Amino acid sequence: MYRKDLNRRQLFNAGMAGLSAVAIAPHFAKADPAGLKPLEIGALAPDFSLPGVDGKNYQLSDFKDAPVLAIIFTCNHCPTAQAYEQKIIDLTANYKAKGVAVVCISPNDDKALRLDELGFTDVSDSMADMKIRASDRKFNFPYLYDGETQKTSFAYGALATPHVFVFDKNRKLQYHGRFDDTETGPVKTPDTLNAIEALLAGKTVSVPITRVRGCSTKWSDKRASAVEHLAKCDAEPVALEKADLKIIKNLAKNDTKNYRLVNIWATWCGPCVAEMADFVLINRMYRKRDFEMVTISVDKPEDTAKALKVLSEHHASNLNYIFTGEDQDALAEALDKAWPGPVPHTILIAPGGKIVFRKTGEIDALALRRVLADNLGRTH
Repeated sequence: MYRKDLNRRQLFNAGMAGLSAVAIAPHFAKADPAGLKPLEIGALAPDFSLPGVDGKNYQLSDFKDAPVLAIIFTCNHCPTAQAYEQKIIDLTANYKAKGVAVVCISPNDDKALRLDELGFTDVSDSMADMKIRASDRKFNFPYLYDGETQKTSFAYGALATPHVFVFDKNRKLQYHGRFDDTETGPVKTPDTLNAIEALLAGKTVSVPITRVRGCSTKWSDKRASAVEHLAKCDAEPVALEKADLKIIKNLAKNDTKNYRLVNIWATWCGPCVAEMADFVLINRMYRKRDFEMVTISVDKPEDTAKALKVLSEHHASNLNYIFTGEDQDALAEALDKAWPGPVPHTILIAPGGKIVFRKTGEIDALALRRVLADNLGRTH
């Protein structure tokens, strides 16, 4: 199966196995998006029972004492959703004393996400990854997972992430739409805050519906697209080119607009081969951004076929080189003078040649994805 997290090759290896139409068809019936539409203003909030990242299970009744309830459908991977994370944190903190309850629900089936949709993030939308994001960002609100059945998301009519629904004390919908009018920069129209303030004051919400902005909800019927995308990636040709010191120096110079991730490896290095799947996954996630992945094998030139075999087995369709020189010290001087010699060795070269990340030994894949997402940018 196409696994739920991005930890240590699991997603990559699971994707290699693929999904059959028979395996995914039963899930479609649980969350068919046909007829999807947001709740009508004045409609009662549908009940739910969903697991949270804190290990608890939440129902609508858990928030019965709140004079206003804001339910926000959001997720980990979407750049728009990430842009609003701090605003949701601030909303929760600023209105806690007034009794306002804020609940976030991830509507996405994480198995329906294509790898190239993860180019702005370090984690996917599984419950496991939601726990990571909640911990990293110190979420102060319940963060619930609806990706298994998507029944709650369908009942509310969650069109995108984020999609805000604000209910009065009787749990009747009084506002739904965007959080506000801008992801970044000064806010001119704080739609969600306006709705909450109106309800706290016992007034009618003046603008009850706004258009939503963000990534469309990833319904289960998109699983087939994710599997098809993975198959196309696997079918891409894999090549291994020769590199002398001149090519290595040009790689280090990085006279491009891309962040260049370079991994030095060898077939005789167990950790190098073990982490190759992580690099393939990273390449598939970020390659539509200003990013490129390069591997440099330090196998002997006569072992080129062996190196190509390993790369082919991992479907490493990125740019791959094998160093043709015999002097590894010269390679280090040309690429990264701080490299102490052992492999694997990994560096991230910013446009213009500055090394902004280096690691000798096996990488922490999650930590590296964090570096990449932060440097490439998590929002539009």
